[in-house]
Amino acid sequence: MLLMKDGRSEDEADSFVQAIGTDYRTMPLEAADRAMLDYALTLTHTPAKIRGADVDRLREAGFDDRAVHDICAITAYFAFVNRIADGLGVELEEGH
Repeated sequence: MLLMKDGRSEDEADSFVQAIGTDYRTMPLEAADRAMLDYALTLTHTPAKIRGADVDRLREAGFDDRAVHDICAITAYFAFVNRIADGLGVELEEGH
């Protein structure tokens, strides 16, 4: 399972995070991590396209119902908080 540090040096972890933010699809990832990120990307960019088959792919990758819920909830919450911040004109702190 994808963990930021997971035996990486701080520089490697920073590079890993940068690569994830740029395009995770170009990275060598475990099947479960790729399934999770594919689901989160679809839910974020085209939520109306999510179907039962998308949830089935998460289950096939080894996620139980609780994990599927958590992936969905965290992805949705992140989008929600960003919309609130955008809607209120909140700007990032300098350096972020």
